[in-house]
Amino acid sequence: MSDLVGQDIGRYHIVEQLGRGGMATVYKAYDTRLEREVAFKVIRRESVGTEYAGQMLKRFEREAKVLAKLSHPNIVSIHDYGEYGGSSYLVMEYIKGGTLSARLTRKPIPYQEAAAILAPIARALEYAHKQKLIHRDVKPSNILIDEENRPMLSDFGIAKILETDDAAALTGTGVGIGTPEYMAPEQSLGKDVDHRVDIYALGVIFYELITGRKPFQAETPMAVVIKHINDPLPRPKNFVPTLPDEVEEVVFRAMAKQPQDRYQDMRQFAAQLEKLAHEAPTAFQRVTDADATVTRTASQFPIPQTSQPVSPVPPMRVNIPAAQTGAGTA
Repeated sequence: MSDLVGQDIGRYHIVEQLGRGGMATVYKAYDTRLEREVAFKVIRRESVGTEYAGQMLKRFEREAKVLAKLSHPNIVSIHDYGEYGGSSYLVMEYIKGGTLSARLTRKPIPYQEAAAILAPIARALEYAHKQKLIHRDVKPSNILIDEENRPMLSDFGIAKILETDDAAALTGTGVGIGTPEYMAPEQSLGKDVDHRVDIYALGVIFYELITGRKPFQAETPMAVVIKHINDPLPRPKNFVPTLPDEVEEVVFRAMAKQPQDRYQDMRQFAAQLEKLAHEAPTAFQRVTDADATVTRTASQFPIPQTSQPVSPVPPMRVNIPAAQTGAGTA
């Protein structure tokens, strides 16, 4: 589909392009009926191939109706869906703050702050899992930060909508739909998956935040997939020696190769993140080591208050540095 900027699609006037990925293009649009800004995500037909377009459109309508019923303060709302020019689109809540990936650098942040950023996302996933919904593509670019520094999970169910009976035809790699750097081994292998793939992906993000690097890196996506399947997880302490043992234990459990060795539900993982988020500051936060750590003050990273705290502790806030406005990635 050609660039839609300036066009009117039903009640939506397309204002500008916000992002473009392998599966979709995201626009900022204006809802002329309700007079509000929205994010308009168009699923690219070429991402599924002509022979699968009809199959995807049927699944899209079914899944979009389910996703529109999700109601959680840390999940981006879906307002509408439809079809235009043979391509499906979703109309979503427009988040002005940008993505988590756009706001972070390749330097570690204190584990308390990382845990506090991700705990509300874990609670959002816990809620969705109770509705029998799996995200399948949890990654920093799908975590948006609104103007009140609240983390919001986006693109729920997009991977499921795009999935066909022959997933290899969609990816060109022979592996399932998703992002290789954050995919659980069983998802990479194209096996049947459950909610524990989201636990693994969130564990990868936690690892990345506290170490400043992705756990597995390689020159090609397939090489990254193979590392996730076969290579032992590098210890976070190899990169940040001051990390407490309990933080490593949380990471290793969330990212266990076998699903049965991980946290068995997101509630358990969320509780651990909330516990870490409310720990007292350590030397890690007070001492700056240019080679391994980066110090960030409370005024720079407000910790979003979790929606379901596990203990009566005072709310903490951490400022997340401002970035360019956006509404997620394709």
